[in-house]
Amino acid sequence: AQVAETSDEPAPEGSVEAVAAQGLPPVVKIDVAGPQGAGSGSGIVLSSDGQILTNEHVVGDVGEQGTIRVSFDDGSTAPAEVLGTDPLTDTAVIQAQDVEGLTPVTIGRSSDLDVGETAVAGGSPFGWESPVTGGTVTAPNRPVDVGPAGEGNTTTYPAIQTDAAINPGNSGGPLVNMAGHVVGINSSIRTDSSSFGGQQGGSIGLGFAIPIDAVMPIVEQMAAGEEPTHARLGITVSDNSEQAQTPEGLGDGAMAAAPGALVQEVGDGSTAESAGLEPGDVITRVDDTLITSADSLVATIRSYRPGDEVEVTFLRGDDEEQTVTLTLDSDGEDAARAG
Repeated sequence: AQVAETSDEPAPEGSVEAVAAQGLPPVVKIDVAGPQGAGSGSGIVLSSDGQILTNEHVVGDVGEQGTIRVSFDDGSTAPAEVLGTDPLTDTAVIQAQDVEGLTPVTIGRSSDLDVGETAVAGGSPFGWESPVTGGTVTAPNRPVDVGPAGEGNTTTYPAIQTDAAINPGNSGGPLVNMAGHVVGINSSIRTDSSSFGGQQGGSIGLGFAIPIDAVMPIVEQMAAGEEPTHARLGITVSDNSEQAQTPEGLGDGAMAAAPGALVQEVGDGSTAESAGLEPGDVITRVDDTLITSADSLVATIRSYRPGDEVEVTFLRGDDEEQTVTLTLDSDGEDAARAG
């Protein structure tokens, strides 16, 4: 057989190979041992002295008696402790001990992503170190609900959907653009059993990353040792459908078929109450974002910060759409409602 002679040319600028070379060294492997057993995930280096961003579901169950160990790309390891966790966005910040001189990642802008844009996922799938997968952004703002977050809340965020392979262990690793800038945090997958979760099954081309724009203010709070806060409307909602459980007398007529989030309850003293929203209203838009379901509303509101001013468009009865402008509340010390 004839053996072809090939040369190892430098990676073309803007290629997956080039991105892997320049954008992924700050990825680390995280091994966790706690009351629920042992597991591993990934993380990205935020600071030269060892602050690391990862998923809450990677380190959230470590407990007081558990341990976290971080493995760096040079082969060294260090113990780490949790600085803060946020189950609502599935993010966490940990601090590696007694390290210095690390290379932090460069943070990009997830809002600049377009459908069809190439993206690269990094991490430690199945405990393997430093593999990368390339793919495309297939939806830049997909509402994803990955399950309960405690106290009646859910982990719901406006995810970046990608067909770059994401597998167990990729959780907490970066999704980067072709400039090598982090635009998302790999967090969950859709499996062939139609279930969500970073630790279930394998990739079928439906992976989800938490957009970096939406969570960096929360990450900064956790890194500073503060309790994360989230924007809220102060309402509870359900999908607007004839099957939804609605208050008596609601859900009839043309509104029953309208896509949106059906207001079930309005909290006393909330910004929604001050703006005049009522049970039975169907929220169809927040600013320029179309609202098609309860998850869509929750994910959209969680992309804002407390104190942001937004326009909320809604239907009431058989009237035409109405729009109100309001300033988003903060959950503060309280658990955030579903909206």
